[in-house]
Amino acid sequence: MAEKTFEENLATLEKIVAQLEKGDVPLEEALKQFEVGVKLSQELQQTLQTAEQSLAKIVNADGTTSDFEPEG
Repeated sequence: MAEKTFEENLATLEKIVAQLEKGDVPLEEALKQFEVGVKLSQELQQTLQTAEQSLAKIVNADGTTSDFEPEG
């Protein structure tokens, strides 16, 4: 099975949050959804951190990379 994209995981998390906010989900199902939501949240956070680290690198003229350091 193909790994879901960031956007698909975010949409799933948003759906879970909306269902839990309604409050009409049975307690056992709400707990399961909450658990899935926490895992998705952690995965999404890791994806964002990885992207941030990638964006914080500069590709030098010789093809090497170095950490981005803002001036000042």
